[in-house]
Amino acid sequence: MYLNCEEEATLNGEFGTAKQKAMEILTALGDIYGADKLITVESSQVAGVSYKTIGEAGLEYLTQLNGRVAIPTTLNPMGMDKFKWKKLGISADFHAKQMEIIDNYERLGINSQCTCTPYYKFKPLRGSHVSWSESSAVSYANSVLGARTNREGGPSALASALIGKTPNYGYHLDKNRIPTLLIKVNFKLQDSDYGALGYIIGKLVGTNVPSFFFVSVPKNDDLKALGASMAATGAVALYHIHKIIERPVDIIEVERGDLDIYSFEEPDIVAIGCPHCSQSELIKIAKLLEGKKVKKQLWICTSREVAQMCPHIIKAIENSGAEVICDTCMVVSPAFEGRKMMVNSGKAFAYGPSLCKSRTFLCTTKGCIDAACSA
Repeated sequence: MYLNCEEEATLNGEFGTAKQKAMEILTALGDIYGADKLITVESSQVAGVSYKTIGEAGLEYLTQLNGRVAIPTTLNPMGMDKFKWKKLGISADFHAKQMEIIDNYERLGINSQCTCTPYYKFKPLRGSHVSWSESSAVSYANSVLGARTNREGGPSALASALIGKTPNYGYHLDKNRIPTLLIKVNFKLQDSDYGALGYIIGKLVGTNVPSFFFVSVPKNDDLKALGASMAATGAVALYHIHKIIERPVDIIEVERGDLDIYSFEEPDIVAIGCPHCSQSELIKIAKLLEGKKVKKQLWICTSREVAQMCPHIIKAIENSGAEVICDTCMVVSPAFEGRKMMVNSGKAFAYGPSLCKSRTFLCTTKGCIDAACSA
């Protein structure tokens, strides 16, 4: 892979050990995947934030890093709400370790508003290059916003943040963004159907680039749920909507019966917001909760920035007894472990059993609210 003079100097340690290590990661990736050069990226999003997932080894690695990021950089959800951690049952030891992780990222110049929806803060332009690691955010950036990013690991996204560049391969290249599969959905979808569809399709298509033909017209929140689920059960980082495919490809036709994965059991907890809720999703939840009181724990996850944009909506939700939680989600927080959990998210449905050791079942958003409000 070609390096210019400044990149060579960085690799040789002339700009410090942190940038040298970062450049070593990027050049190794470039060599592995046959990149011709490094390209500039406008933002980065780093996974590996929750103490639950990275533990002492990850914390020690971060403690040893020096330097400052070169581009706007955000973090994936951590393992707790920064302010409501006691209410969530988080231990003082976990809280201390988690805040140490956040302090280390802040020391590197990274924005510490932890969210899996960084596009609500740094919305990349169509055609621009970014280096993001959260799988649902990668899918949204590529598929909905038309930006370009590979599905980075936490270390490679952090390396890109420190250097401001990434190897030019994968979904940064036009040739790898062409649809390779056609998905025809022969019925109208609504609400959690998009997450359920993604849960099923992700398992079928793997790393293919599907193009969907829908009867219904999906909103951005629907596409967010679809991409998040496909990324969780498969490795789909890019999909298209109603894009004409000019060469023969395999076709998968989906009927209503194929989405028969909804189920109902009396939950211990109802969890919504995986990926983090948008403002429009919060408004929908507030309307569903209007005049009701929850009788089971109902935790709704969103980014702190989105919550601060609509305090009246947050107040309306919490008047029901529900809890709006920021900075974290059910997938990466120990607060959700071992629970019988109802979700409206295909991604949470996929990860709940393995990452939360929870008996997890999928329902519509209205079904989740009704379950939380029933005795």
